[in-house]
Amino acid sequence: MQRTAAEAARRPRGRRGQILLAAAEQFHRRGYHQVAMAEVAAAVGITAPALYRHFRGKPELLRQAVRDGLAELAAAVARAAADAAPPAVAAPAAVRLGGARPLAEALAQVALERRELGTLWQRDARLLPAPQRAELRRSLRATVRAGAELLGRARPELAPAQAESAVWAALSAAGSLSYHTFAPPRRLLVQLLLDLLETELDAPSGTGAGAASARPAALAGRREELLAAAVRLFDEHGFDNVSTDRLGAAVGIAGPSLYKHFPTKADLLAAALVRCRERLWHEVAEVLAVPGEPAAALRQGLDAYLEFARRHHHYLGAMVSETERLAEPDRKAALDFRRDFLRIWVELLQRLHPEYDKPEARVRVHAMFAVVNDGVRRPEQRQSGRLEPALGPLARAALGLGSG
Repeated sequence: MQRTAAEAARRPRGRRGQILLAAAEQFHRRGYHQVAMAEVAAAVGITAPALYRHFRGKPELLRQAVRDGLAELAAAVARAAADAAPPAVAAPAAVRLGGARPLAEALAQVALERRELGTLWQRDARLLPAPQRAELRRSLRATVRAGAELLGRARPELAPAQAESAVWAALSAAGSLSYHTFAPPRRLLVQLLLDLLETELDAPSGTGAGAASARPAALAGRREELLAAAVRLFDEHGFDNVSTDRLGAAVGIAGPSLYKHFPTKADLLAAALVRCRERLWHEVAEVLAVPGEPAAALRQGLDAYLEFARRHHHYLGAMVSETERLAEPDRKAALDFRRDFLRIWVELLQRLHPEYDKPEARVRVHAMFAVVNDGVRRPEQRQSGRLEPALGPLARAALGLGSG
């Protein structure tokens, strides 16, 4: 298969770099557990034993692939910071806001050239040992801080925490390209990221409620307890990393007792994701379907989605990360739901903004989902009163809803 010009331009020199790109692409498309070392080796024209001369095993290959992508992201932000001249303090607000463009350009470049980075970080990196995940998290947080410092030059009115929230949102929107196949024009993506980086943010209140997920003890019956525990554990650790013993222990039963309620662990996953979809449809999609003006429907739907995400962030995480692990016909049902849920948002957004063609509307809705889904999974966002002051305006900006 012939590489695109962009891929060729960023192809690292040397066999090791070629292996990292091939592995990242295959992990992205098929999922870490579905890719064999021999397949990565074949993609770069070497044997599996030759591959082991570069990497000790698949976990190391995943770790290095994620590190490689995060290093490119950090380098792009550093270049943007070096190239951006600090605006004069007395410069008009429009000029200062224009200073956010170098950061938006940098994030867009990485998103378009390393499209797999979003799934590698959010889905596959969870499968690494805790110390390695912590190392990668520190690297990403350092990049976010650097981006926030750059944004602060353009927007000195922002507190550091607000600038970081805006950068996290832009990263989430950029990473959302990993979850669909449309390749947006660069100008469209840059504008979307600018909309997020230039969003007016309220100060955190510091009194917001923490996440209020449904507790298994409050649910009726052992089966419901297992469903709730499965959603949480599959989201946090990945389906393949959660044993039946661990699932049983989460609800106070022996692992084999799980089979009294579900034929297999895969059936438990399927049932858990059905429950996620049912609640999401009932609590959000039905709000969007209420007749009325599209702007009002979108705002009400977004409020409902934010509330759902606050209470059920594990549901959203499991739906994003574990759908590909489903067997047919469960996988098809999940993908059909995803398309239907997306379609409702896209149609409303196009009614509000006729100038958005369908691809742009889809990109913006995917970006909104990512801003919210990622935001509520950061503990500091859920527990510090920043959920609505930060995520609300940022999610509205992704949809082009404006303030208010």
